[in-house]
Amino acid sequence: MIRGKAWVYGDDVDTDVIIPGPYLRTKDVRELACHAMEGLDPEFAKQVRPGDVIVAGKNFGCGSSREQAPLALREAGVACVVAKSFARIFYRNAINVGLPVVEAAVVARQGEVVEVDLAAGKVTVGGRTSLGTKIPDFLLEILQDGGLVAHRRKEKEGAL
Repeated sequence: MIRGKAWVYGDDVDTDVIIPGPYLRTKDVRELACHAMEGLDPEFAKQVRPGDVIVAGKNFGCGSSREQAPLALREAGVACVVAKSFARIFYRNAINVGLPVVEAAVVARQGEVVEVDLAAGKVTVGGRTSLGTKIPDFLLEILQDGGLVAHRRKEKEGAL
């Protein structure tokens, strides 16, 4: 179960505002985290706390296919992104880097407590529960292993 404070954003949050272009050259994930959401919410990286949850509208993560966008959010401490819908490449990149994502139409206010049951695709905010799209078991397994690279390592070790 994921439980954290809501950071609420609208529709069409693109990867350019999640992690602006000038920071894409760094390979230091901590540096990426310092600039997460900077293009939309300059205070986000300073105020987000481990376990917090982003709640957004439709088409979250649209724009470029930069893997740094979900990576920056994960490293900043975001435990999950809940959105009405995701850009497909962002959704898969998030899974690949170990950032949980849930498609669900959720209404939340900034700072409200959000609870996410990944296995059930259930999101609860202020006593209201929404059933979202359940993450397929094979993707849930990748998330539980910490992302695709960690998952493949685990598979390789199990094969020996």
